[in-house]
Amino acid sequence: MANYLEFEEPIREIIEQLDQAKDLENKSKVDVSKTTKALEKKLKDTRKEIYSGLTAWQRVQVSRHPDRPYTLGYINALTDGNFIELHGDRNVKDDKAMVGGLGTVDGQSVMFIGQQKGINTKMRQYRNFGMANPEGYRKALRLMRLAEKFNIPVVTFIDTPGAFPGLEAEERGQGEAIAKNLMEMTTLKVPIICIVIGEGASGGALGIGIGDKVMMMENTWYSVISPESCSSILWRSWDYKEQAAEALKLTAEDMLANKLIDGIIKEPVGGAHANPEEAFSFVKKEVIKQIKALAPIEPEKRVAARIRKFSNMGVVEEGKKK
Repeated sequence: MANYLEFEEPIREIIEQLDQAKDLENKSKVDVSKTTKALEKKLKDTRKEIYSGLTAWQRVQVSRHPDRPYTLGYINALTDGNFIELHGDRNVKDDKAMVGGLGTVDGQSVMFIGQQKGINTKMRQYRNFGMANPEGYRKALRLMRLAEKFNIPVVTFIDTPGAFPGLEAEERGQGEAIAKNLMEMTTLKVPIICIVIGEGASGGALGIGIGDKVMMMENTWYSVISPESCSSILWRSWDYKEQAAEALKLTAEDMLANKLIDGIIKEPVGGAHANPEEAFSFVKKEVIKQIKALAPIEPEKRVAARIRKFSNMGVVEEGKKK
């Protein structure tokens, strides 16, 4: 059964009418092709109208849509099912919230890494809602070093509400694990492509977010804090989450305008959840394009450009006093 967000109510109504028309045709053999054709056009137009004017908070909602494809969905689609998952950080355990492994895309071997949310309640608990522990980030780093050893490009998929904030995670060095990833990814000698496919929250996202190219899908967000948490800190209530979302400038358009990402990957009309296969094709095309562009560049030049790009973020030039 499909899920709908509050602002998607007009879409739900049209889809229900379309299903009823098709059901009537199947049961009574009455030709309703004109009706279905008109409803399909109306559905397309309604989706386009709604999704062309989303607010920042609505984009946050879309990024969390329960039907939105997750990391393993993208990986399996991009690799045509030849993905081999690799497990464990060789220290504590295998963190199920962080997945990674090898696959081929258009004949090119790629090391994929990303946070994985669950597709139902049981799997969400199993995957810890996409919130990785320190061993998840250490597993990611192990796989990146392995990729560097064999000169294999790295592609990361970012989709997390944040690193796991539990006491045991802090005891095992959550902050240190993320900080080490930032340092190591900065100087990794192979191409790194980072793509935000859902939520990109705080250091949990940044822990696998340092790359030559950092992309965001159209209906995703990337910020130091979620709108709800920001609202609770500033206003002592979640009631101001919509204002917080606007103020945080967390949408793909805002991030690109502030030169914090390198590009936006478009989504199907109605969001990635409306047509996952089309969303997969858009991402696959971008991954192939970026790998082909980055691979010929000498590693030293690629690393220098990566360092320069992140060093320039947040730099302010003040005018001379008269």
